[in-house]
Amino acid sequence: MDVRTLAVLLTTLLLLTGCTEKQGTNVDPDQVDAVAAPGNGVCRVLTPADLEMPSNATRTVACSEPHTAQTFAVGELPEDFTDTSYDDPELGAFAYRTCGTRFQEYLGGDESLVMRSIASWAWFRPSEKAWDDGARWYRCDVVGGGADSEELRDLPTDAEGLLTGRLDDDWMVCADGPTVAGAQRVACSEPHTWRAVTTIKLGEPEDPYPGDRQVEVRSRDFCDKSVAAVLDYPVTYDFAYTWFHEAEWEVGNRRSICWAKTRR
Repeated sequence: MDVRTLAVLLTTLLLLTGCTEKQGTNVDPDQVDAVAAPGNGVCRVLTPADLEMPSNATRTVACSEPHTAQTFAVGELPEDFTDTSYDDPELGAFAYRTCGTRFQEYLGGDESLVMRSIASWAWFRPSEKAWDDGARWYRCDVVGGGADSEELRDLPTDAEGLLTGRLDDDWMVCADGPTVAGAQRVACSEPHTWRAVTTIKLGEPEDPYPGDRQVEVRSRDFCDKSVAAVLDYPVTYDFAYTWFHEAEWEVGNRRSICWAKTRR
């Protein structure tokens, strides 16, 4: 998951969008205000706009048909959330920890590889009406892109293990632009100018945020050396790094991403 995807995701996780009436395109009326938890392993055709909604009731489709999302985790929220408000920021922190951990296990890659994939995840809660009626479930979906994508990519029939075995450039993240900042994220199988080649872990879960300056400097210094090694120490090379801030740190992110300039 790249930086821009995570930034949009965090906004969705930590803030209520205020658009609870809209629960996706091609909605299933039986899902709109459902109190019972949705099914796991099912597939849907979601759009980037759907990923910014707190709740989703898009109809399911057979996973053998084209689809852009697959549910990989469903469960009941802990009892701590029984009396919490619909837009409690702690809900986002819980989703980041729970969906993020299961997402990595589901795709089959390590943390660094998962962060350098164009696949990402979105989570959904019940509608506000269902919440008021006592519903307290969560749903985690793997999606082929992110909320800032022009469109989501179709997933394979079963996305489980997507990042195991031989890596496919169709699912690795690159950027196409003069700089990484603001560049369109694309699959590395498409024309691009930058490739995400590695990450740096900047702390443990219990560590306090070290501050913007330290995070940036450590990311820069590591990525400089790391990209040189990846490129087999050329005389000249261009590298970039994307790093996170305190808000992302507080919900669990501990890694910056290193980018190498390419000629593809």
